[in-house]
Amino acid sequence: MDKIIILDFGSQYTQLIARRVRELNVNALILPYNKEFDFDDGNVKGLILSGSPCSVRGENVLDVDLSKYLGKKPVLGICYGAQYIAHNSGGNVEQSDKREYGAANLNRNNIVDPLIEGVVNSQVWMSHADSITSIGDNYEVMLTTDSIPVAAYRAKPGVYDQPVYGVQFHPEVTHSVDGKVMLDNFVTKICKASKDWTSEKFVDDMVSSIKEQVGDDKVIIGLSGGVDSSVAAAMIHKAIGSQLTGIFVNNGVLRKNEFEEVTATYKQWGLNVLSIDASDEFLDALDGVSDPERKRKIIGSVFIDVFQREAAKITDAKWLAQGTIYPDVIESVSVFGPSVTIKSHHNVGGLPEHLNLQLLEPLRMLFKDEVRRVGKYMEVDDAILSRHPFPGPGLAIRILGEISREKIKLNQDADAIFINALKESGWYDKVWQAGTMLLPVKSVGVMGDERTYEYTLALRCVNSTDGMTAEWSKLPYELLANVSNTIINTVKGINRVVYDISTKPPATIEWE
Repeated sequence: MDKIIILDFGSQYTQLIARRVRELNVNALILPYNKEFDFDDGNVKGLILSGSPCSVRGENVLDVDLSKYLGKKPVLGICYGAQYIAHNSGGNVEQSDKREYGAANLNRNNIVDPLIEGVVNSQVWMSHADSITSIGDNYEVMLTTDSIPVAAYRAKPGVYDQPVYGVQFHPEVTHSVDGKVMLDNFVTKICKASKDWTSEKFVDDMVSSIKEQVGDDKVIIGLSGGVDSSVAAAMIHKAIGSQLTGIFVNNGVLRKNEFEEVTATYKQWGLNVLSIDASDEFLDALDGVSDPERKRKIIGSVFIDVFQREAAKITDAKWLAQGTIYPDVIESVSVFGPSVTIKSHHNVGGLPEHLNLQLLEPLRMLFKDEVRRVGKYMEVDDAILSRHPFPGPGLAIRILGEISREKIKLNQDADAIFINALKESGWYDKVWQAGTMLLPVKSVGVMGDERTYEYTLALRCVNSTDGMTAEWSKLPYELLANVSNTIINTVKGINRVVYDISTKPPATIEWE
């Protein structure tokens, strides 16, 4: 299908550009700026150069050979991309006296162009330290702001066979009011890309591809009850039916009743699923461990052991399916290499090698919201599609310090009260993620005429779009009070409840 290539120069907004293009039902593929690809491919309809934390004037400039792209197909440079084109085309880029960050209003010159059709005196979002102060003779300014002379420019008609544009703001962010209009103009009017990136088309194509790829082979998939693995399983099951077997492992640190409820859901689909209660193996290995990284690695190691053991019972399996999604793929080919490890990822990437199986990842080109839309099209249960993200190590990293079966039960009971209260009040679907953190802190309390000395519990609830950044959720005081009272009155062992109002960054969503 038609696609737009986005060359990534390391901008924090690169993924957002792709999301905006895909919202127009056009496929967008992110590649590192120095990645070789076939620009002559007939399905590639245009190119977008992303922003970057680097400067075109500095020693850390990220260079690309523009001669391979300019004039061959439509090109749009955004922020760094615009500055790079201007800098290498006779223009001038200078460091601003102060970083321009925030809202600005566009002023329009007397130029009519399809890129800015429907964009008049519109608010946009600036985020740059350098500014284009002049452009080469082959270019002309289309838009300015009160503070910068070049907000958007184009190659003069006739200079290239195909249009070239540069904008010094970020049309992909919601603060740029007509940004989506501008991207739509570029993608559909200028690049003439077909709007064929739809859930229906994706599912039909992927189901056909899986049938062809797998043939009569057997496939194993690790299930977690989460959105990604569940939608992947539903799609593969649609393609090959009983050739797929799911393995769902109870690691002992799932939410209350989750093992039983998720198993029942999968079986209702008609999915072959092996539900393995290995909680004792995990908890015995975790006994006495308090370091969060050791917890994660122990859970990953035991999971591999359990999964290998159960997978060996499925004779003649040739494929291992995983719910890998596009942000995972992008991260693995990051411009600056994989990000510095803040915490070990809970996905167990070594399983294909351990099991000597070929890898099947039907969702690897989708963002999380696209996974949910695909799942909805395939009529996957809403209870799974709307489920909040839940870490692979589960409550092991929501119980700070050493883990015990007593602490797990305390947190499971408290968490169930919190999540049920959010659902009953209508807040569950309004927030990104919520959970309870059992702290290794005891405090004095009074219950009736008795003095208590029990655990403190923290409630964590955040709003986010992709988990990269997050704001704490402004839950009503009455709801928080009800949750606190219910937990303290019914969960013996907890006598104090606090609410975490930290943003990410600097805090993370999880506590460990």
